[in-house]
Amino acid sequence: MPVATPEQYAAMLDAAQEGGYAYPAINITSLTTINGALKAFAEAGSDGIIQVSTGGGSFASGTAVGDEAFGAIVLAEATHLLAEKYDILVGLHTDHCHPQKVDSFLRPLLDASRKRIAEGKGPLFNSHMFDGSVVELDENLEISKELLKECTELNIILEIEAGCVGGEEDGHDTSGLPAEKLYTSPEDMMQVYETLNGIGRFMFAATFGNVHGAYKPGSVKLKPTILRDGQKVVTDKYGAEAEMDLVFHGGSGSTLEDIRETLDYGVVKMNIDTDTQYAFTRPIVTHMCENIEGVLKIDGEVGNKKVYDPRGYLKKGEQGLCDRLKVACDDLLSSGKTIFGKV
Repeated sequence: MPVATPEQYAAMLDAAQEGGYAYPAINITSLTTINGALKAFAEAGSDGIIQVSTGGGSFASGTAVGDEAFGAIVLAEATHLLAEKYDILVGLHTDHCHPQKVDSFLRPLLDASRKRIAEGKGPLFNSHMFDGSVVELDENLEISKELLKECTELNIILEIEAGCVGGEEDGHDTSGLPAEKLYTSPEDMMQVYETLNGIGRFMFAATFGNVHGAYKPGSVKLKPTILRDGQKVVTDKYGAEAEMDLVFHGGSGSTLEDIRETLDYGVVKMNIDTDTQYAFTRPIVTHMCENIEGVLKIDGEVGNKKVYDPRGYLKKGEQGLCDRLKVACDDLLSSGKTIFGKV
């Protein structure tokens, strides 16, 4: 089953950590974006992570429903079915969930996993993100501890964040934060490790200047050495085995040099959303511009069904997303490194 079992997902993260590469984690919102992601991973020979945000879940549930958790379940179940056609492994993950949405989004998804496990299946998702960066670190970690206990009981990994990613995503805007809030300190990294170590496996989105959104190369001032310094503080005290699985958020506009440098410091997952959104939309816009008279019924004409059939232009969007995601696999050095069939 190409949606990874909990054991396979752990092996994926271990392989990335030991091999010095990371997985692209792409946000999906529809069957078309799921298919584009699966095609990309398969053609790249890369395992990968498919993730759902609260906004993506709401969109997938339909405008008449607008239920974030329900839509996430629909997308996850569809991914379980569609992934069976491919010879790579994918992990299923949920993106930023802030404290006010834990009960309405995260816990219903944990309940869905409990139901699947009771039926003899694996959990619905392999990992979830709790983003407590909007509250003080002590409160963030108290909530994270309780959620990590719940996740561990279901063989699910929890991703947490300390420090804030700048910019705006899914209606959460941190663009007005002072610059120092965009950088996680070594002391914060030590507190995260000491609080969560021993409860269960977790990933850590430490921030080093990351910003959500689209920016020209060089506009985002990343400091990857923050990850190096934070990891060193922890491993100097607790040994090499204490190196944490780190996550890179807000990578749009990052240089390849910065991306590759983070791999040396324990990054095993990099979120990609803004760039693949554009890659999906761009060929659709081209299709519309090139076929404007057929798409629109101008001056009482009948148009051209072949060019306004959504399947035609959505296939182009799927391919655009696929092509961009394969670039991400190359950038993160995951291409050709699937562990499908090996674990």
